[in-house]
Amino acid sequence: MSCKVSIVIEKDENGYYAYCPDLEGCQTQGDDLDEVMANMKEAIGLYIDTLSEEEKKAYLSKEILTTTMEINVA
Repeated sequence: MSCKVSIVIEKDENGYYAYCPDLEGCQTQGDDLDEVMANMKEAIGLYIDTLSEEEKKAYLSKEILTTTMEINVA
């Protein structure tokens, strides 16, 4: 089974933190971008393995659109 999920990756002084808004509580971290991506893929796979077929349909049918915007800060 193949599906797409949205993930958010944040960088801070300790490395990278990632979470999946589609799957509540599914999150991980890593020292670099490659590591956090690999960890996130594993975390999502493990999370999906715990879901029933009905939950998979409900959680994985969402579409989350993201963008960035520039704002002026005083």
